[in-house]
Amino acid sequence: MLNVLPREVRAVFTDKTITVYQAYSAPIADAACRAGTFVAPFKRGRMTWIKPSFLWMMYRSGWATKPGQERVLAVEITREGFEWALAHSCLSHYEPHTFTSEAEWDQRKHASPVRVQWDPERSLTLAPLENRAIQIGLSGEAVDRYIDGWIVAIADITTTAHAVAQLVDEGDLEHARLQLPAEAPYPLRADLAAKIGATRLRGT
Repeated sequence: MLNVLPREVRAVFTDKTITVYQAYSAPIADAACRAGTFVAPFKRGRMTWIKPSFLWMMYRSGWATKPGQERVLAVEITREGFEWALAHSCLSHYEPHTFTSEAEWDQRKHASPVRVQWDPERSLTLAPLENRAIQIGLSGEAVDRYIDGWIVAIADITTTAHAVAQLVDEGDLEHARLQLPAEAPYPLRADLAAKIGATRLRGT
């Protein structure tokens, strides 16, 4: 196995769904919350990134303050859809222990509608941690499946993001931690874990 820092998919999930996060401008977020899925002004033609890690989303959006990311959405999707995405994914960077050659990686990357990227997980203060958090980029067929079939519910959690940020700013990390979603290791099948380069295999 490739000698990399720990990679584990952690998320809030049930036996049928998993929650991922996205941040958008108010017009996109409002329309999505009303429709229960993404509609205009959301653009299907662009790659859209979903993140199971709440704190990584907070880092990426600056606690829902960065321009165009002022609204954080918790999107509950089917586990079947999530695992379809992983099964049809390709790592965003070449790794010699995952692919037989760089040419194979390049061919798979261009054929795949899904990208997987591992970035440092974040602490409550948004400092980088040793373990890696997954990001999943959806394009083409994957975006259509996401919007038209996988989404079960969308909730605006911007107020939660701001509340946790305020507690962190006040130095009250204990109470801030209590507000975090209860993320746990997602039970990946061994074949999916190998495909995305996960280093901690759980489940069957």
